[in-house]
This record gives sequence, C-alpha cells and structure tokens, in this order.
Amino acid sequence: MNPEFDSALSYGLEHAKKLIAGRNTLVLTGAGISTSSGIPDYRGAGRVQKHPLTFDEFMGSAQNQARYWARSFVGWHRIAAAQPNEGHHALSAAEKAGKIFHIITQNVDGLHQKAGTNEIVELHGRLDRVLCTGCGEILSRSELDGRIHSLNPDFRERENVEFSPDGDAEIEPPENFRVPSCTGCGSHFKPDVVFFGEQVPRPRVEKAEQLVSQAEAVVVAGSSLTVNSGLRLVKQAKKLEIPLVIVNLGETRADAIADAKLNASTTEILKELF
Repeated sequence: MNPEFDSALSYGLEHAKKLIAGRNTLVLTGAGISTSSGIPDYRGAGRVQKHPLTFDEFMGSAQNQARYWARSFVGWHRIAAAQPNEGHHALSAAEKAGKIFHIITQNVDGLHQKAGTNEIVELHGRLDRVLCTGCGEILSRSELDGRIHSLNPDFRERENVEFSPDGDAEIEPPENFRVPSCTGCGSHFKPDVVFFGEQVPRPRVEKAEQLVSQAEAVVVAGSSLTVNSGLRLVKQAKKLEIPLVIVNLGETRADAIADAKLNASTTEILKELF
C-alpha cells in the first residue's frame, strides 16, 4: 500500500480490491487515464469548458471542415507522440495476468494498444484513421496529413498552443486553408471518431453491451461518465447487480450507484488495484 494514501483512500482501495478479487473484470476507461500522458481532458480541474464541434456542424459546413482539419493538423502530433503512462501499463499487465478480460475505452488516442493491451473496444473510434464520407475509403492519419501539407505548404505546426483530447489545437486557421477531397469519389474526409451528437455504430454498442453482460465486476477508470455511451453501460452493469468500482479524480454521474469510489489518479491507483 502506498504510504502517501490517506486512511479513507486506503480503506476504499482495500474494499475495491475485495469487490473485484477473482472476478471476471471489465474496465471502462475515459480521458482521465490519459492526462498523465500529456493529453488533456475536457472537464478536468481548472479547465475552461469547451464546446467541441458537433457531428452536424462538421458534416454540414465546408468552412467547419476546414477549421477542424487545420486545428487538427497542428494538434495531431501531440496525440501521435504521446506515450502510455502507468495507468495504461497497469491495465495491460492486469490483462496479461488474467485479472481483466476486456477494456472498453471512450478514448481515441490508441494509448491502450501502445501499452500492449489486446482485448479492447474503442467505443468512440480512433484518431489515427480517416475515412471518406462518400465511398468509405480508409486512410491513415499520416497519409492525410501529407495531403494537407501538399495543399498548404506554408501552414506549419505550432508550439505553445492549447490542445484538446481529440487532437485539436486552439488556433484560428487562415481563410485560404485548403482541405483534400477523396481522389476516388470527391467526397470529404472525416476522422474515424464519433463526434459529439453522432451515434456510436450499433455493432460497437452491441459488442460493449455483450461484454458487460459477461462481466462479474466493472471498473470505471478516468471517466466522469458525462457522455451517455459510457453511462448506459454502467447502468446496465448495476441492473445486472454487477459490482461497480469507479476510479476518477472528481465527481462522476454514477457515484451514487458505485459500490466503491476512489477519488484518485488512475496513474497512482490502478497499479495498486490490480
């Protein structure tokens, strides 16, 4: 036990460990697990509330698409360069030890895979893939960035700007910023992520629900459960009377139904929990 933990946290941790001991445990992760890797969350302490681009705004406006890709072009390198932290590695080690059987993540940064996790559902997609909204062609993010650079050779990456969890940089792009179109059908590209206001693909939802039904315990790590796609899964677990442990700095929308709530950093706690 970490001697720096206070008595309340130490007691809660021991209780949480007993709840999941020997159980087929499913883990649901959110942006809070990646903050120690340099990727901010939307709702962390001290952060100003941001209003990300919605699906309808992105799909309905060429100007919004240009703004998104310009900001993302500057910010993407921050996501691409990020490395897993102790929380990601703790979950990967727990998977290899048979202590957890699957991870469902709301994150789009790919850090669980970098840490070596194999069994994972990316509920909201992944930023390193891009798809054509017309023909469905899939590109790597690096390929699209090459095309963006070719069309905008004077537009450069910038330092000392604020970033968001989805790779956006808080900048105002030039009015003449050009966005590449699909060479096959001429339609515009979209990151292979679920935008705010967009529905999670049904097969992905069904897979996540199936995993909850198979679980004997659920651990939420680094999510305030503000987004309904995660909260629904937690409510499903409670309906099935599955023990629920939440590890998150700050309140979540499921604190009232959790069997154990650890108000602590996932970087510190997950290696102790598993």
